Amino acid sequence: MSTVATSFGIEEALKELGLNETNNGTSTGASWFSSGEEIASYSPVDGKLIGKVSATTKEDYEKVISTATEGFKEWRTLPAPQRGEIVRKFNDELRRLKEPLGKLVSYEMGKSYQEGLGEVQEMIDICDFAVGLSRQLHGLTMHSERPGHRMYEQYHPLGVVGIISAFNFPVAVWSWNTALAWVCGDACIWKGSEKTPLTSVACQNIAARVFSENGVPEGISCLITGDYTVGEMMTKDERVPLISATGSTRMGKIVAKEVAGRLGKTLLELGGNNAIIVTPDANIKNTVIGAVFGAVGTCGQRCTSTRRLIVHEDVYDKVKSAVVDAYKQIKIGNPLDENNHVGPLIDKDAVKNYQRALDKVVEEGGTVLVEGGVLEGEGYESGCYVKPAIAEAENHFEIVQHETFAPVLYIMKYKGDVSNALELQNGVRQGLSSAIMTNNLREAERFLSVEGSDCGIANVNIGTSGAEIGGAFGGEKETGGGRESGSDAWKVYMRRQTNTINYTTELPLAQGIKFDL
Repeated sequence: MSTVATSFGIEEALKELGLNETNNGTSTGASWFSSGEEIASYSPVDGKLIGKVSATTKEDYEKVISTATEGFKEWRTLPAPQRGEIVRKFNDELRRLKEPLGKLVSYEMGKSYQEGLGEVQEMIDICDFAVGLSRQLHGLTMHSERPGHRMYEQYHPLGVVGIISAFNFPVAVWSWNTALAWVCGDACIWKGSEKTPLTSVACQNIAARVFSENGVPEGISCLITGDYTVGEMMTKDERVPLISATGSTRMGKIVAKEVAGRLGKTLLELGGNNAIIVTPDANIKNTVIGAVFGAVGTCGQRCTSTRRLIVHEDVYDKVKSAVVDAYKQIKIGNPLDENNHVGPLIDKDAVKNYQRALDKVVEEGGTVLVEGGVLEGEGYESGCYVKPAIAEAENHFEIVQHETFAPVLYIMKYKGDVSNALELQNGVRQGLSSAIMTNNLREAERFLSVEGSDCGIANVNIGTSGAEIGGAFGGEKETGGGRESGSDAWKVYMRRQTNTINYTTELPLAQGIKFDL
């Protein structure tokens, strides 16, 4: 174990989470097994080996899907409030293990410790939401046109839900899906990112222990581990009616095509290319805070990260100067050290993408305002630490139209009415998060109107980053259209059924049709 790991209690955290040097990456709950190759997890914080996880083979997967399918048959018969009680007990364990799990998220993924704790808090919050929801899976009663008839609709558990999550939120996205799916009566199979396999094993350890202690059928919380080929086992499997996938737009298109080919359902949370519009009436101080955190938080590896800053010409120089000055105060280093603002990128491939983006924006005619670069020397041995960069650019640049998963912020100018800024903001293929900074009521309302932002999330006077449990999270266009973690997102995990009951001795037909025998 490295000095960093020892100094910040990683060894103790791993023990508390039940992790070993080598771990099975396949589980149906109490049962753990894996016969695939070992995946070594190296921390981007210090480049050191954290542990290994064995990947899932086709044979392993068959055991998982069979167990999940059988477990579902029993789990669905448990009343929803009782399923909610199990989720509440799972939540109790998350609260108890918040610190060690937050540390592991920070160490294995590279986000700051505070963000790691915040991610676990999201798990806790969605469980709270799910427990309440377990008593509110409401249907609808409507009047029938036929006398002596009652018509209503209800929701039933869907079946086995496949969850594919990404490295940047290695635990929260899983919980967004599972907490809701569990109270809806579904079994879940989770393929976490192969870049953060230990956090997946840790979460499954918690769920498996709680479920076993409470007599939950085997197979309701399952884990599979590996690269995209393991994910394909689920996307191609007709026994999995719903695939919830979080990741790149490229990945999402492949998943959508595969699942649609078998007429399955998908919930897709894909790329973002998020913008903040800054109007002449904006509060500059709040703008800077929102833009900087949005651009550099999680080292720019959030799907809600701020990628573009669209500033009115009247305040352009002032905003540009303030943001550039703010970047000078950013501290880059070990994310477990709470004095630092920005940790590393996930791996060296991400570093290469970051470098290519900075080269590309200059090639296309942009001007770098805050120089990027890869950091070297003591504390940066992993080779994954980079300097957050800012470039003046045009919205039509190819690199601006593309989402770079790194701390690169593009700043651009707009003139005239806010509608001109909206054209720029909406002029990308992605449609996840958006924000406007203004104290002008008309501009704010225009931004939120049918003629305004085309994104799934539209904020006024806060940044683009962050999701709040209770509100439906997701976006439009190439973001995929899915919704998670709030509002009526629970309905995607269930099947809808319309029922008509005739309580008379007659059989009238609808639409006044006569069929006399």
